[in-house]
Amino acid sequence: MADKEGLSYKARRRWALVILLVGMPVYIVAAVTVLNWLDRPPLWLELVVYVALGIVWVLPFKFVFRGVGKEDPDADKQ
Repeated sequence: MADKEGLSYKARRRWALVILLVGMPVYIVAAVTVLNWLDRPPLWLELVVYVALGIVWVLPFKFVFRGVGKEDPDADKQ
């Protein structure tokens, strides 16, 4: 059964796992690489950039992670 977002609970769990195990490390390496290319900014600015990037990466995937930690809503229907 598909939920409101169009992805089943199992599909969202699988995509969340792929995003966390593959996408997040790639994103971290890319963010560190880009900041290393720049001249060393002040420590406070670097911290602000890393915090902002740490929040921004999840925004496009918000719908995938929503409800993944809860029980399968379709499990009780069987």
